[in-house]
Amino acid sequence: MTAAEKLKNKQATASTMLDAIIALKPQFRERAAQAKSERRVPAQSISDLQQAGFFLALQPQEWGGYELDPQDFFRMQCTIAEGCMSTAWASGIIAVHAFQLALMDKRAQQDVWGDDIHTRISSSYAPMGKVELAEGGFRLSGRWGWSSGCNHCSWVLLGAIVPGEGFRTFLVPESDYTIEDTWHSMGLQGTGSNDIVVNDVFVPDYRTHKQTDGFTGNNPGVDASSPSLYRLPWAQTFIRVVSTPAIGAAREALRLYSETVVGKASGDPTKLSGDTSTTERVAAATNAIDEMEALLYRNFDEMMDAVNRGEAVPVEYRVKYRYQASLVIEKSMGVIDSLFSSAGGASVFTGAEIQQRFLDIHTARAHVANNPTPFARNLGGVRLGADNQDMFI
Repeated sequence: MTAAEKLKNKQATASTMLDAIIALKPQFRERAAQAKSERRVPAQSISDLQQAGFFLALQPQEWGGYELDPQDFFRMQCTIAEGCMSTAWASGIIAVHAFQLALMDKRAQQDVWGDDIHTRISSSYAPMGKVELAEGGFRLSGRWGWSSGCNHCSWVLLGAIVPGEGFRTFLVPESDYTIEDTWHSMGLQGTGSNDIVVNDVFVPDYRTHKQTDGFTGNNPGVDASSPSLYRLPWAQTFIRVVSTPAIGAAREALRLYSETVVGKASGDPTKLSGDTSTTERVAAATNAIDEMEALLYRNFDEMMDAVNRGEAVPVEYRVKYRYQASLVIEKSMGVIDSLFSSAGGASVFTGAEIQQRFLDIHTARAHVANNPTPFARNLGGVRLGADNQDMFI
């Protein structure tokens, strides 16, 4: 098969998958209340996404995956978020782990996917673990929070600092950890982001991923024959998976707001023409969402163009992309706050749909990856000649 034919097939797969997810969007919307009450993504939604192929989007073809471009993956995640931001958040995080596993030692890939290519992985990257060196690997203990979608997974990726070396991610099977039901949150209730507890378990060296390898691109699972997709910096895919759902949620909030204000105008939108506050809010929200989407896709267009040419993505670009990704939640908060503040009295009652988007987006801001302050300082410093201070870019 020629390169052109492979590209055509990949584009057709991405289009078919997106169509399937668009068709599922009403069901995600209908199950949003169930996700909230159960505090996890409904099992049927996980099954639907698996059937659509979403969890295989970034998985290597060697393991039944599709190796789609990140642009296609994030377009699907945005669409899921229009129906339910919790579903998009948890499922996107689960799905992106296939990308990280593809960077790891082939033995780790065999351990996870050898018996079932649909095996799923959750994560918690905060360096909360205690690590002790052991023959052939490490002893790991600790408690980690915010492991989104963990109840739908049988492996987990956990962050910890190796003494004398630095940060690594540790891949642990469900037999070696317990899940503690702690997720009682104001928003994103359906993500099931519970705690993971590990008590002195052995993790072989090959089931770990060094942060330095992810930064430099010297990943043990990638060689000269690997697809260019896996030459993308790992962090660039993960940081976007915890901000992109807000774009879809903001788009849905704009739709809900527009329906509300038109309804107040007795179905005659021309009655709103004199209400400059309303029309300006709609215009500003429309433009902000468009800008966020445009930057998301442009940045990955540039990164994929570089790796497809066999070139590394320059660090100064990665620093800029990192900062831009961290701004998505704050920009989305600006959109939702403007709309929510004039959505009317019905929006304050429990169960109001636009209120859920307000709560979800504000909860997403609590994720460390969505705090722009350190990334702004790093970008400004790099632009002024200082060294990069961030290894997760």
